[in-house]
Amino acid sequence: MISLRVKVCVSLQVVWMGINIFLFLWFYFFYDLGDQFFYTRKLLGSALAWARAPAAVLNFNCMLILLPVCRNLLSLVRGSFVCCSRTMRKQLDKNLTFHKLVAYMIALMTAVHTIAHLLNLEWLNNSRQGVYDKLSTDLSKLEDTESSTYLNPIRIKDMIPTYFAFTTIAGLTGVIITLALILIITSSMEVIRRSYFEVFWYTHHLFIIFFAGLVFHGAGRIVRSQQSTNPPHNVTFCKDRSDDWGKIPECPIPQFAGGFPQTWMWVIGPMILYLCERCLRFIRYMQTVKYRKIVMRPSKVLELQLVKNGFKMEVGQYVFLNCPAISQLEWHPFTMTSAPEEDFFSVHIRSAGDWTDKLIDLIRTDQNEIFFRLGVDGPFGTASEDVFDYEVSMLVGAGIGVTPFASILKSIWYKFKDSDPNLRTRKIYFYWLCRETHAFEWFADLLQVLEKEMEERGLGDFLTYKLYLTGWDQSHATHVMVHFDKETDVITGLKQKTCYGRPIWDKEFEQVCKENPTSAVGTFLCGPEALAKVLEKKCAKYSDIDPRKTKFYFNKENF
Repeated sequence: MISLRVKVCVSLQVVWMGINIFLFLWFYFFYDLGDQFFYTRKLLGSALAWARAPAAVLNFNCMLILLPVCRNLLSLVRGSFVCCSRTMRKQLDKNLTFHKLVAYMIALMTAVHTIAHLLNLEWLNNSRQGVYDKLSTDLSKLEDTESSTYLNPIRIKDMIPTYFAFTTIAGLTGVIITLALILIITSSMEVIRRSYFEVFWYTHHLFIIFFAGLVFHGAGRIVRSQQSTNPPHNVTFCKDRSDDWGKIPECPIPQFAGGFPQTWMWVIGPMILYLCERCLRFIRYMQTVKYRKIVMRPSKVLELQLVKNGFKMEVGQYVFLNCPAISQLEWHPFTMTSAPEEDFFSVHIRSAGDWTDKLIDLIRTDQNEIFFRLGVDGPFGTASEDVFDYEVSMLVGAGIGVTPFASILKSIWYKFKDSDPNLRTRKIYFYWLCRETHAFEWFADLLQVLEKEMEERGLGDFLTYKLYLTGWDQSHATHVMVHFDKETDVITGLKQKTCYGRPIWDKEFEQVCKENPTSAVGTFLCGPEALAKVLEKKCAKYSDIDPRKTKFYFNKENF
């Protein structure tokens, strides 16, 4: 059964693709059939339409490409959907997926546009040299005088096409745009982004050069169309009488002009929005952030407790951090592990690359007195904000992916402590998968507090949690066997024993269905894409067609 979320997502993609197809076909036939381009097609053939149709699609997608990365705009829009369907809010959580989709379309259309113009350049040069028929040669000889305007932008007979590409506005900006796009796309591959984030980050800022070149690319006006004259130039009658042009009334010398540049009109709005976005980020960067507490957790996990005036958050939200002592430009996202009820906000940072390693080393060096500054941008909304909209929630974290759920579980503790009457959630299933035992240590104390709190209030069934250790050695297994009869777990000290291996998800979903036969169950994941695909399939598999029975709604964190 296909979920509503998937249907809406597919519908939006179909609309986007439909607009792309419409623009491509409309402009293809406009240039391929338009009378004003008859003589232009004589020089360029079908490559004219194949160059201009992708250009129209490029304009549309270049208008869209910046919008998904306007984080503050998305948070504003997401907030406006608070009273609306959660399905609409979920689409905003796929902003980076849509950003990539638009980028792929830009890459494809750029390739088609470039190849078509390379062919155009060759054919224009051949026409100028008289390689083709008499009409093509005569059209190429038209001069830019008071009585006529040229059609062929190659004005020198023996010009090398490469020279034209690097000495005209359209050619030079086209080369710059293409090179910038190649660098941006190649550095965005998963392997580079994960292993060499700095390379990805810096090359992605070539988008400034890309958009600057895009705005000026059409200023050369090399694609020219026939203009109206008095008396009119009858193409049907005059195309075979080029020797009589300007000599008989029926065939005045044809007039041509380049089209008005339109790309800037498509992209100026998003560029202004993005500029405002960056200004807002800079203002937030300049606001003072104070260190409340710094803790170095096991498994090279750094906990920072920070204070910032006017800072308000919701559960599961994330912030971007910048450390000028490491890099002035790099901003990295981290999910907050604190609860909205606390007077500070905290993040847990795992050593996972050059930037995080340098930050941890910096903390260790200046442990007694922190001198370096930290910039904070956010908070920004995620799918986990909706966790309290469900009666039943399944929270699945992998490794450091547990961080948004730390915020949720802390908030639940405060809500129970304050007897919050607005708490709708009545059952939470929590799963945490880790490769090593040390990773459990910094989170076990929170689970112990929750475990004790639930028992004291007679709500032992409210929270069901299972911790899975996916990596261990023989010595560890022997140690566990020796202490198997202890009431508490030898790793975490919790009453719930640690499981070894990976969850059997069919069994877990069947249990949730059995215990909650008429509930809407929100399934939240912060973890790898492979696990996301598994859980999304299970949500679809175990959702009942009958709306009165159990239905699962899949949600995934995206950064």
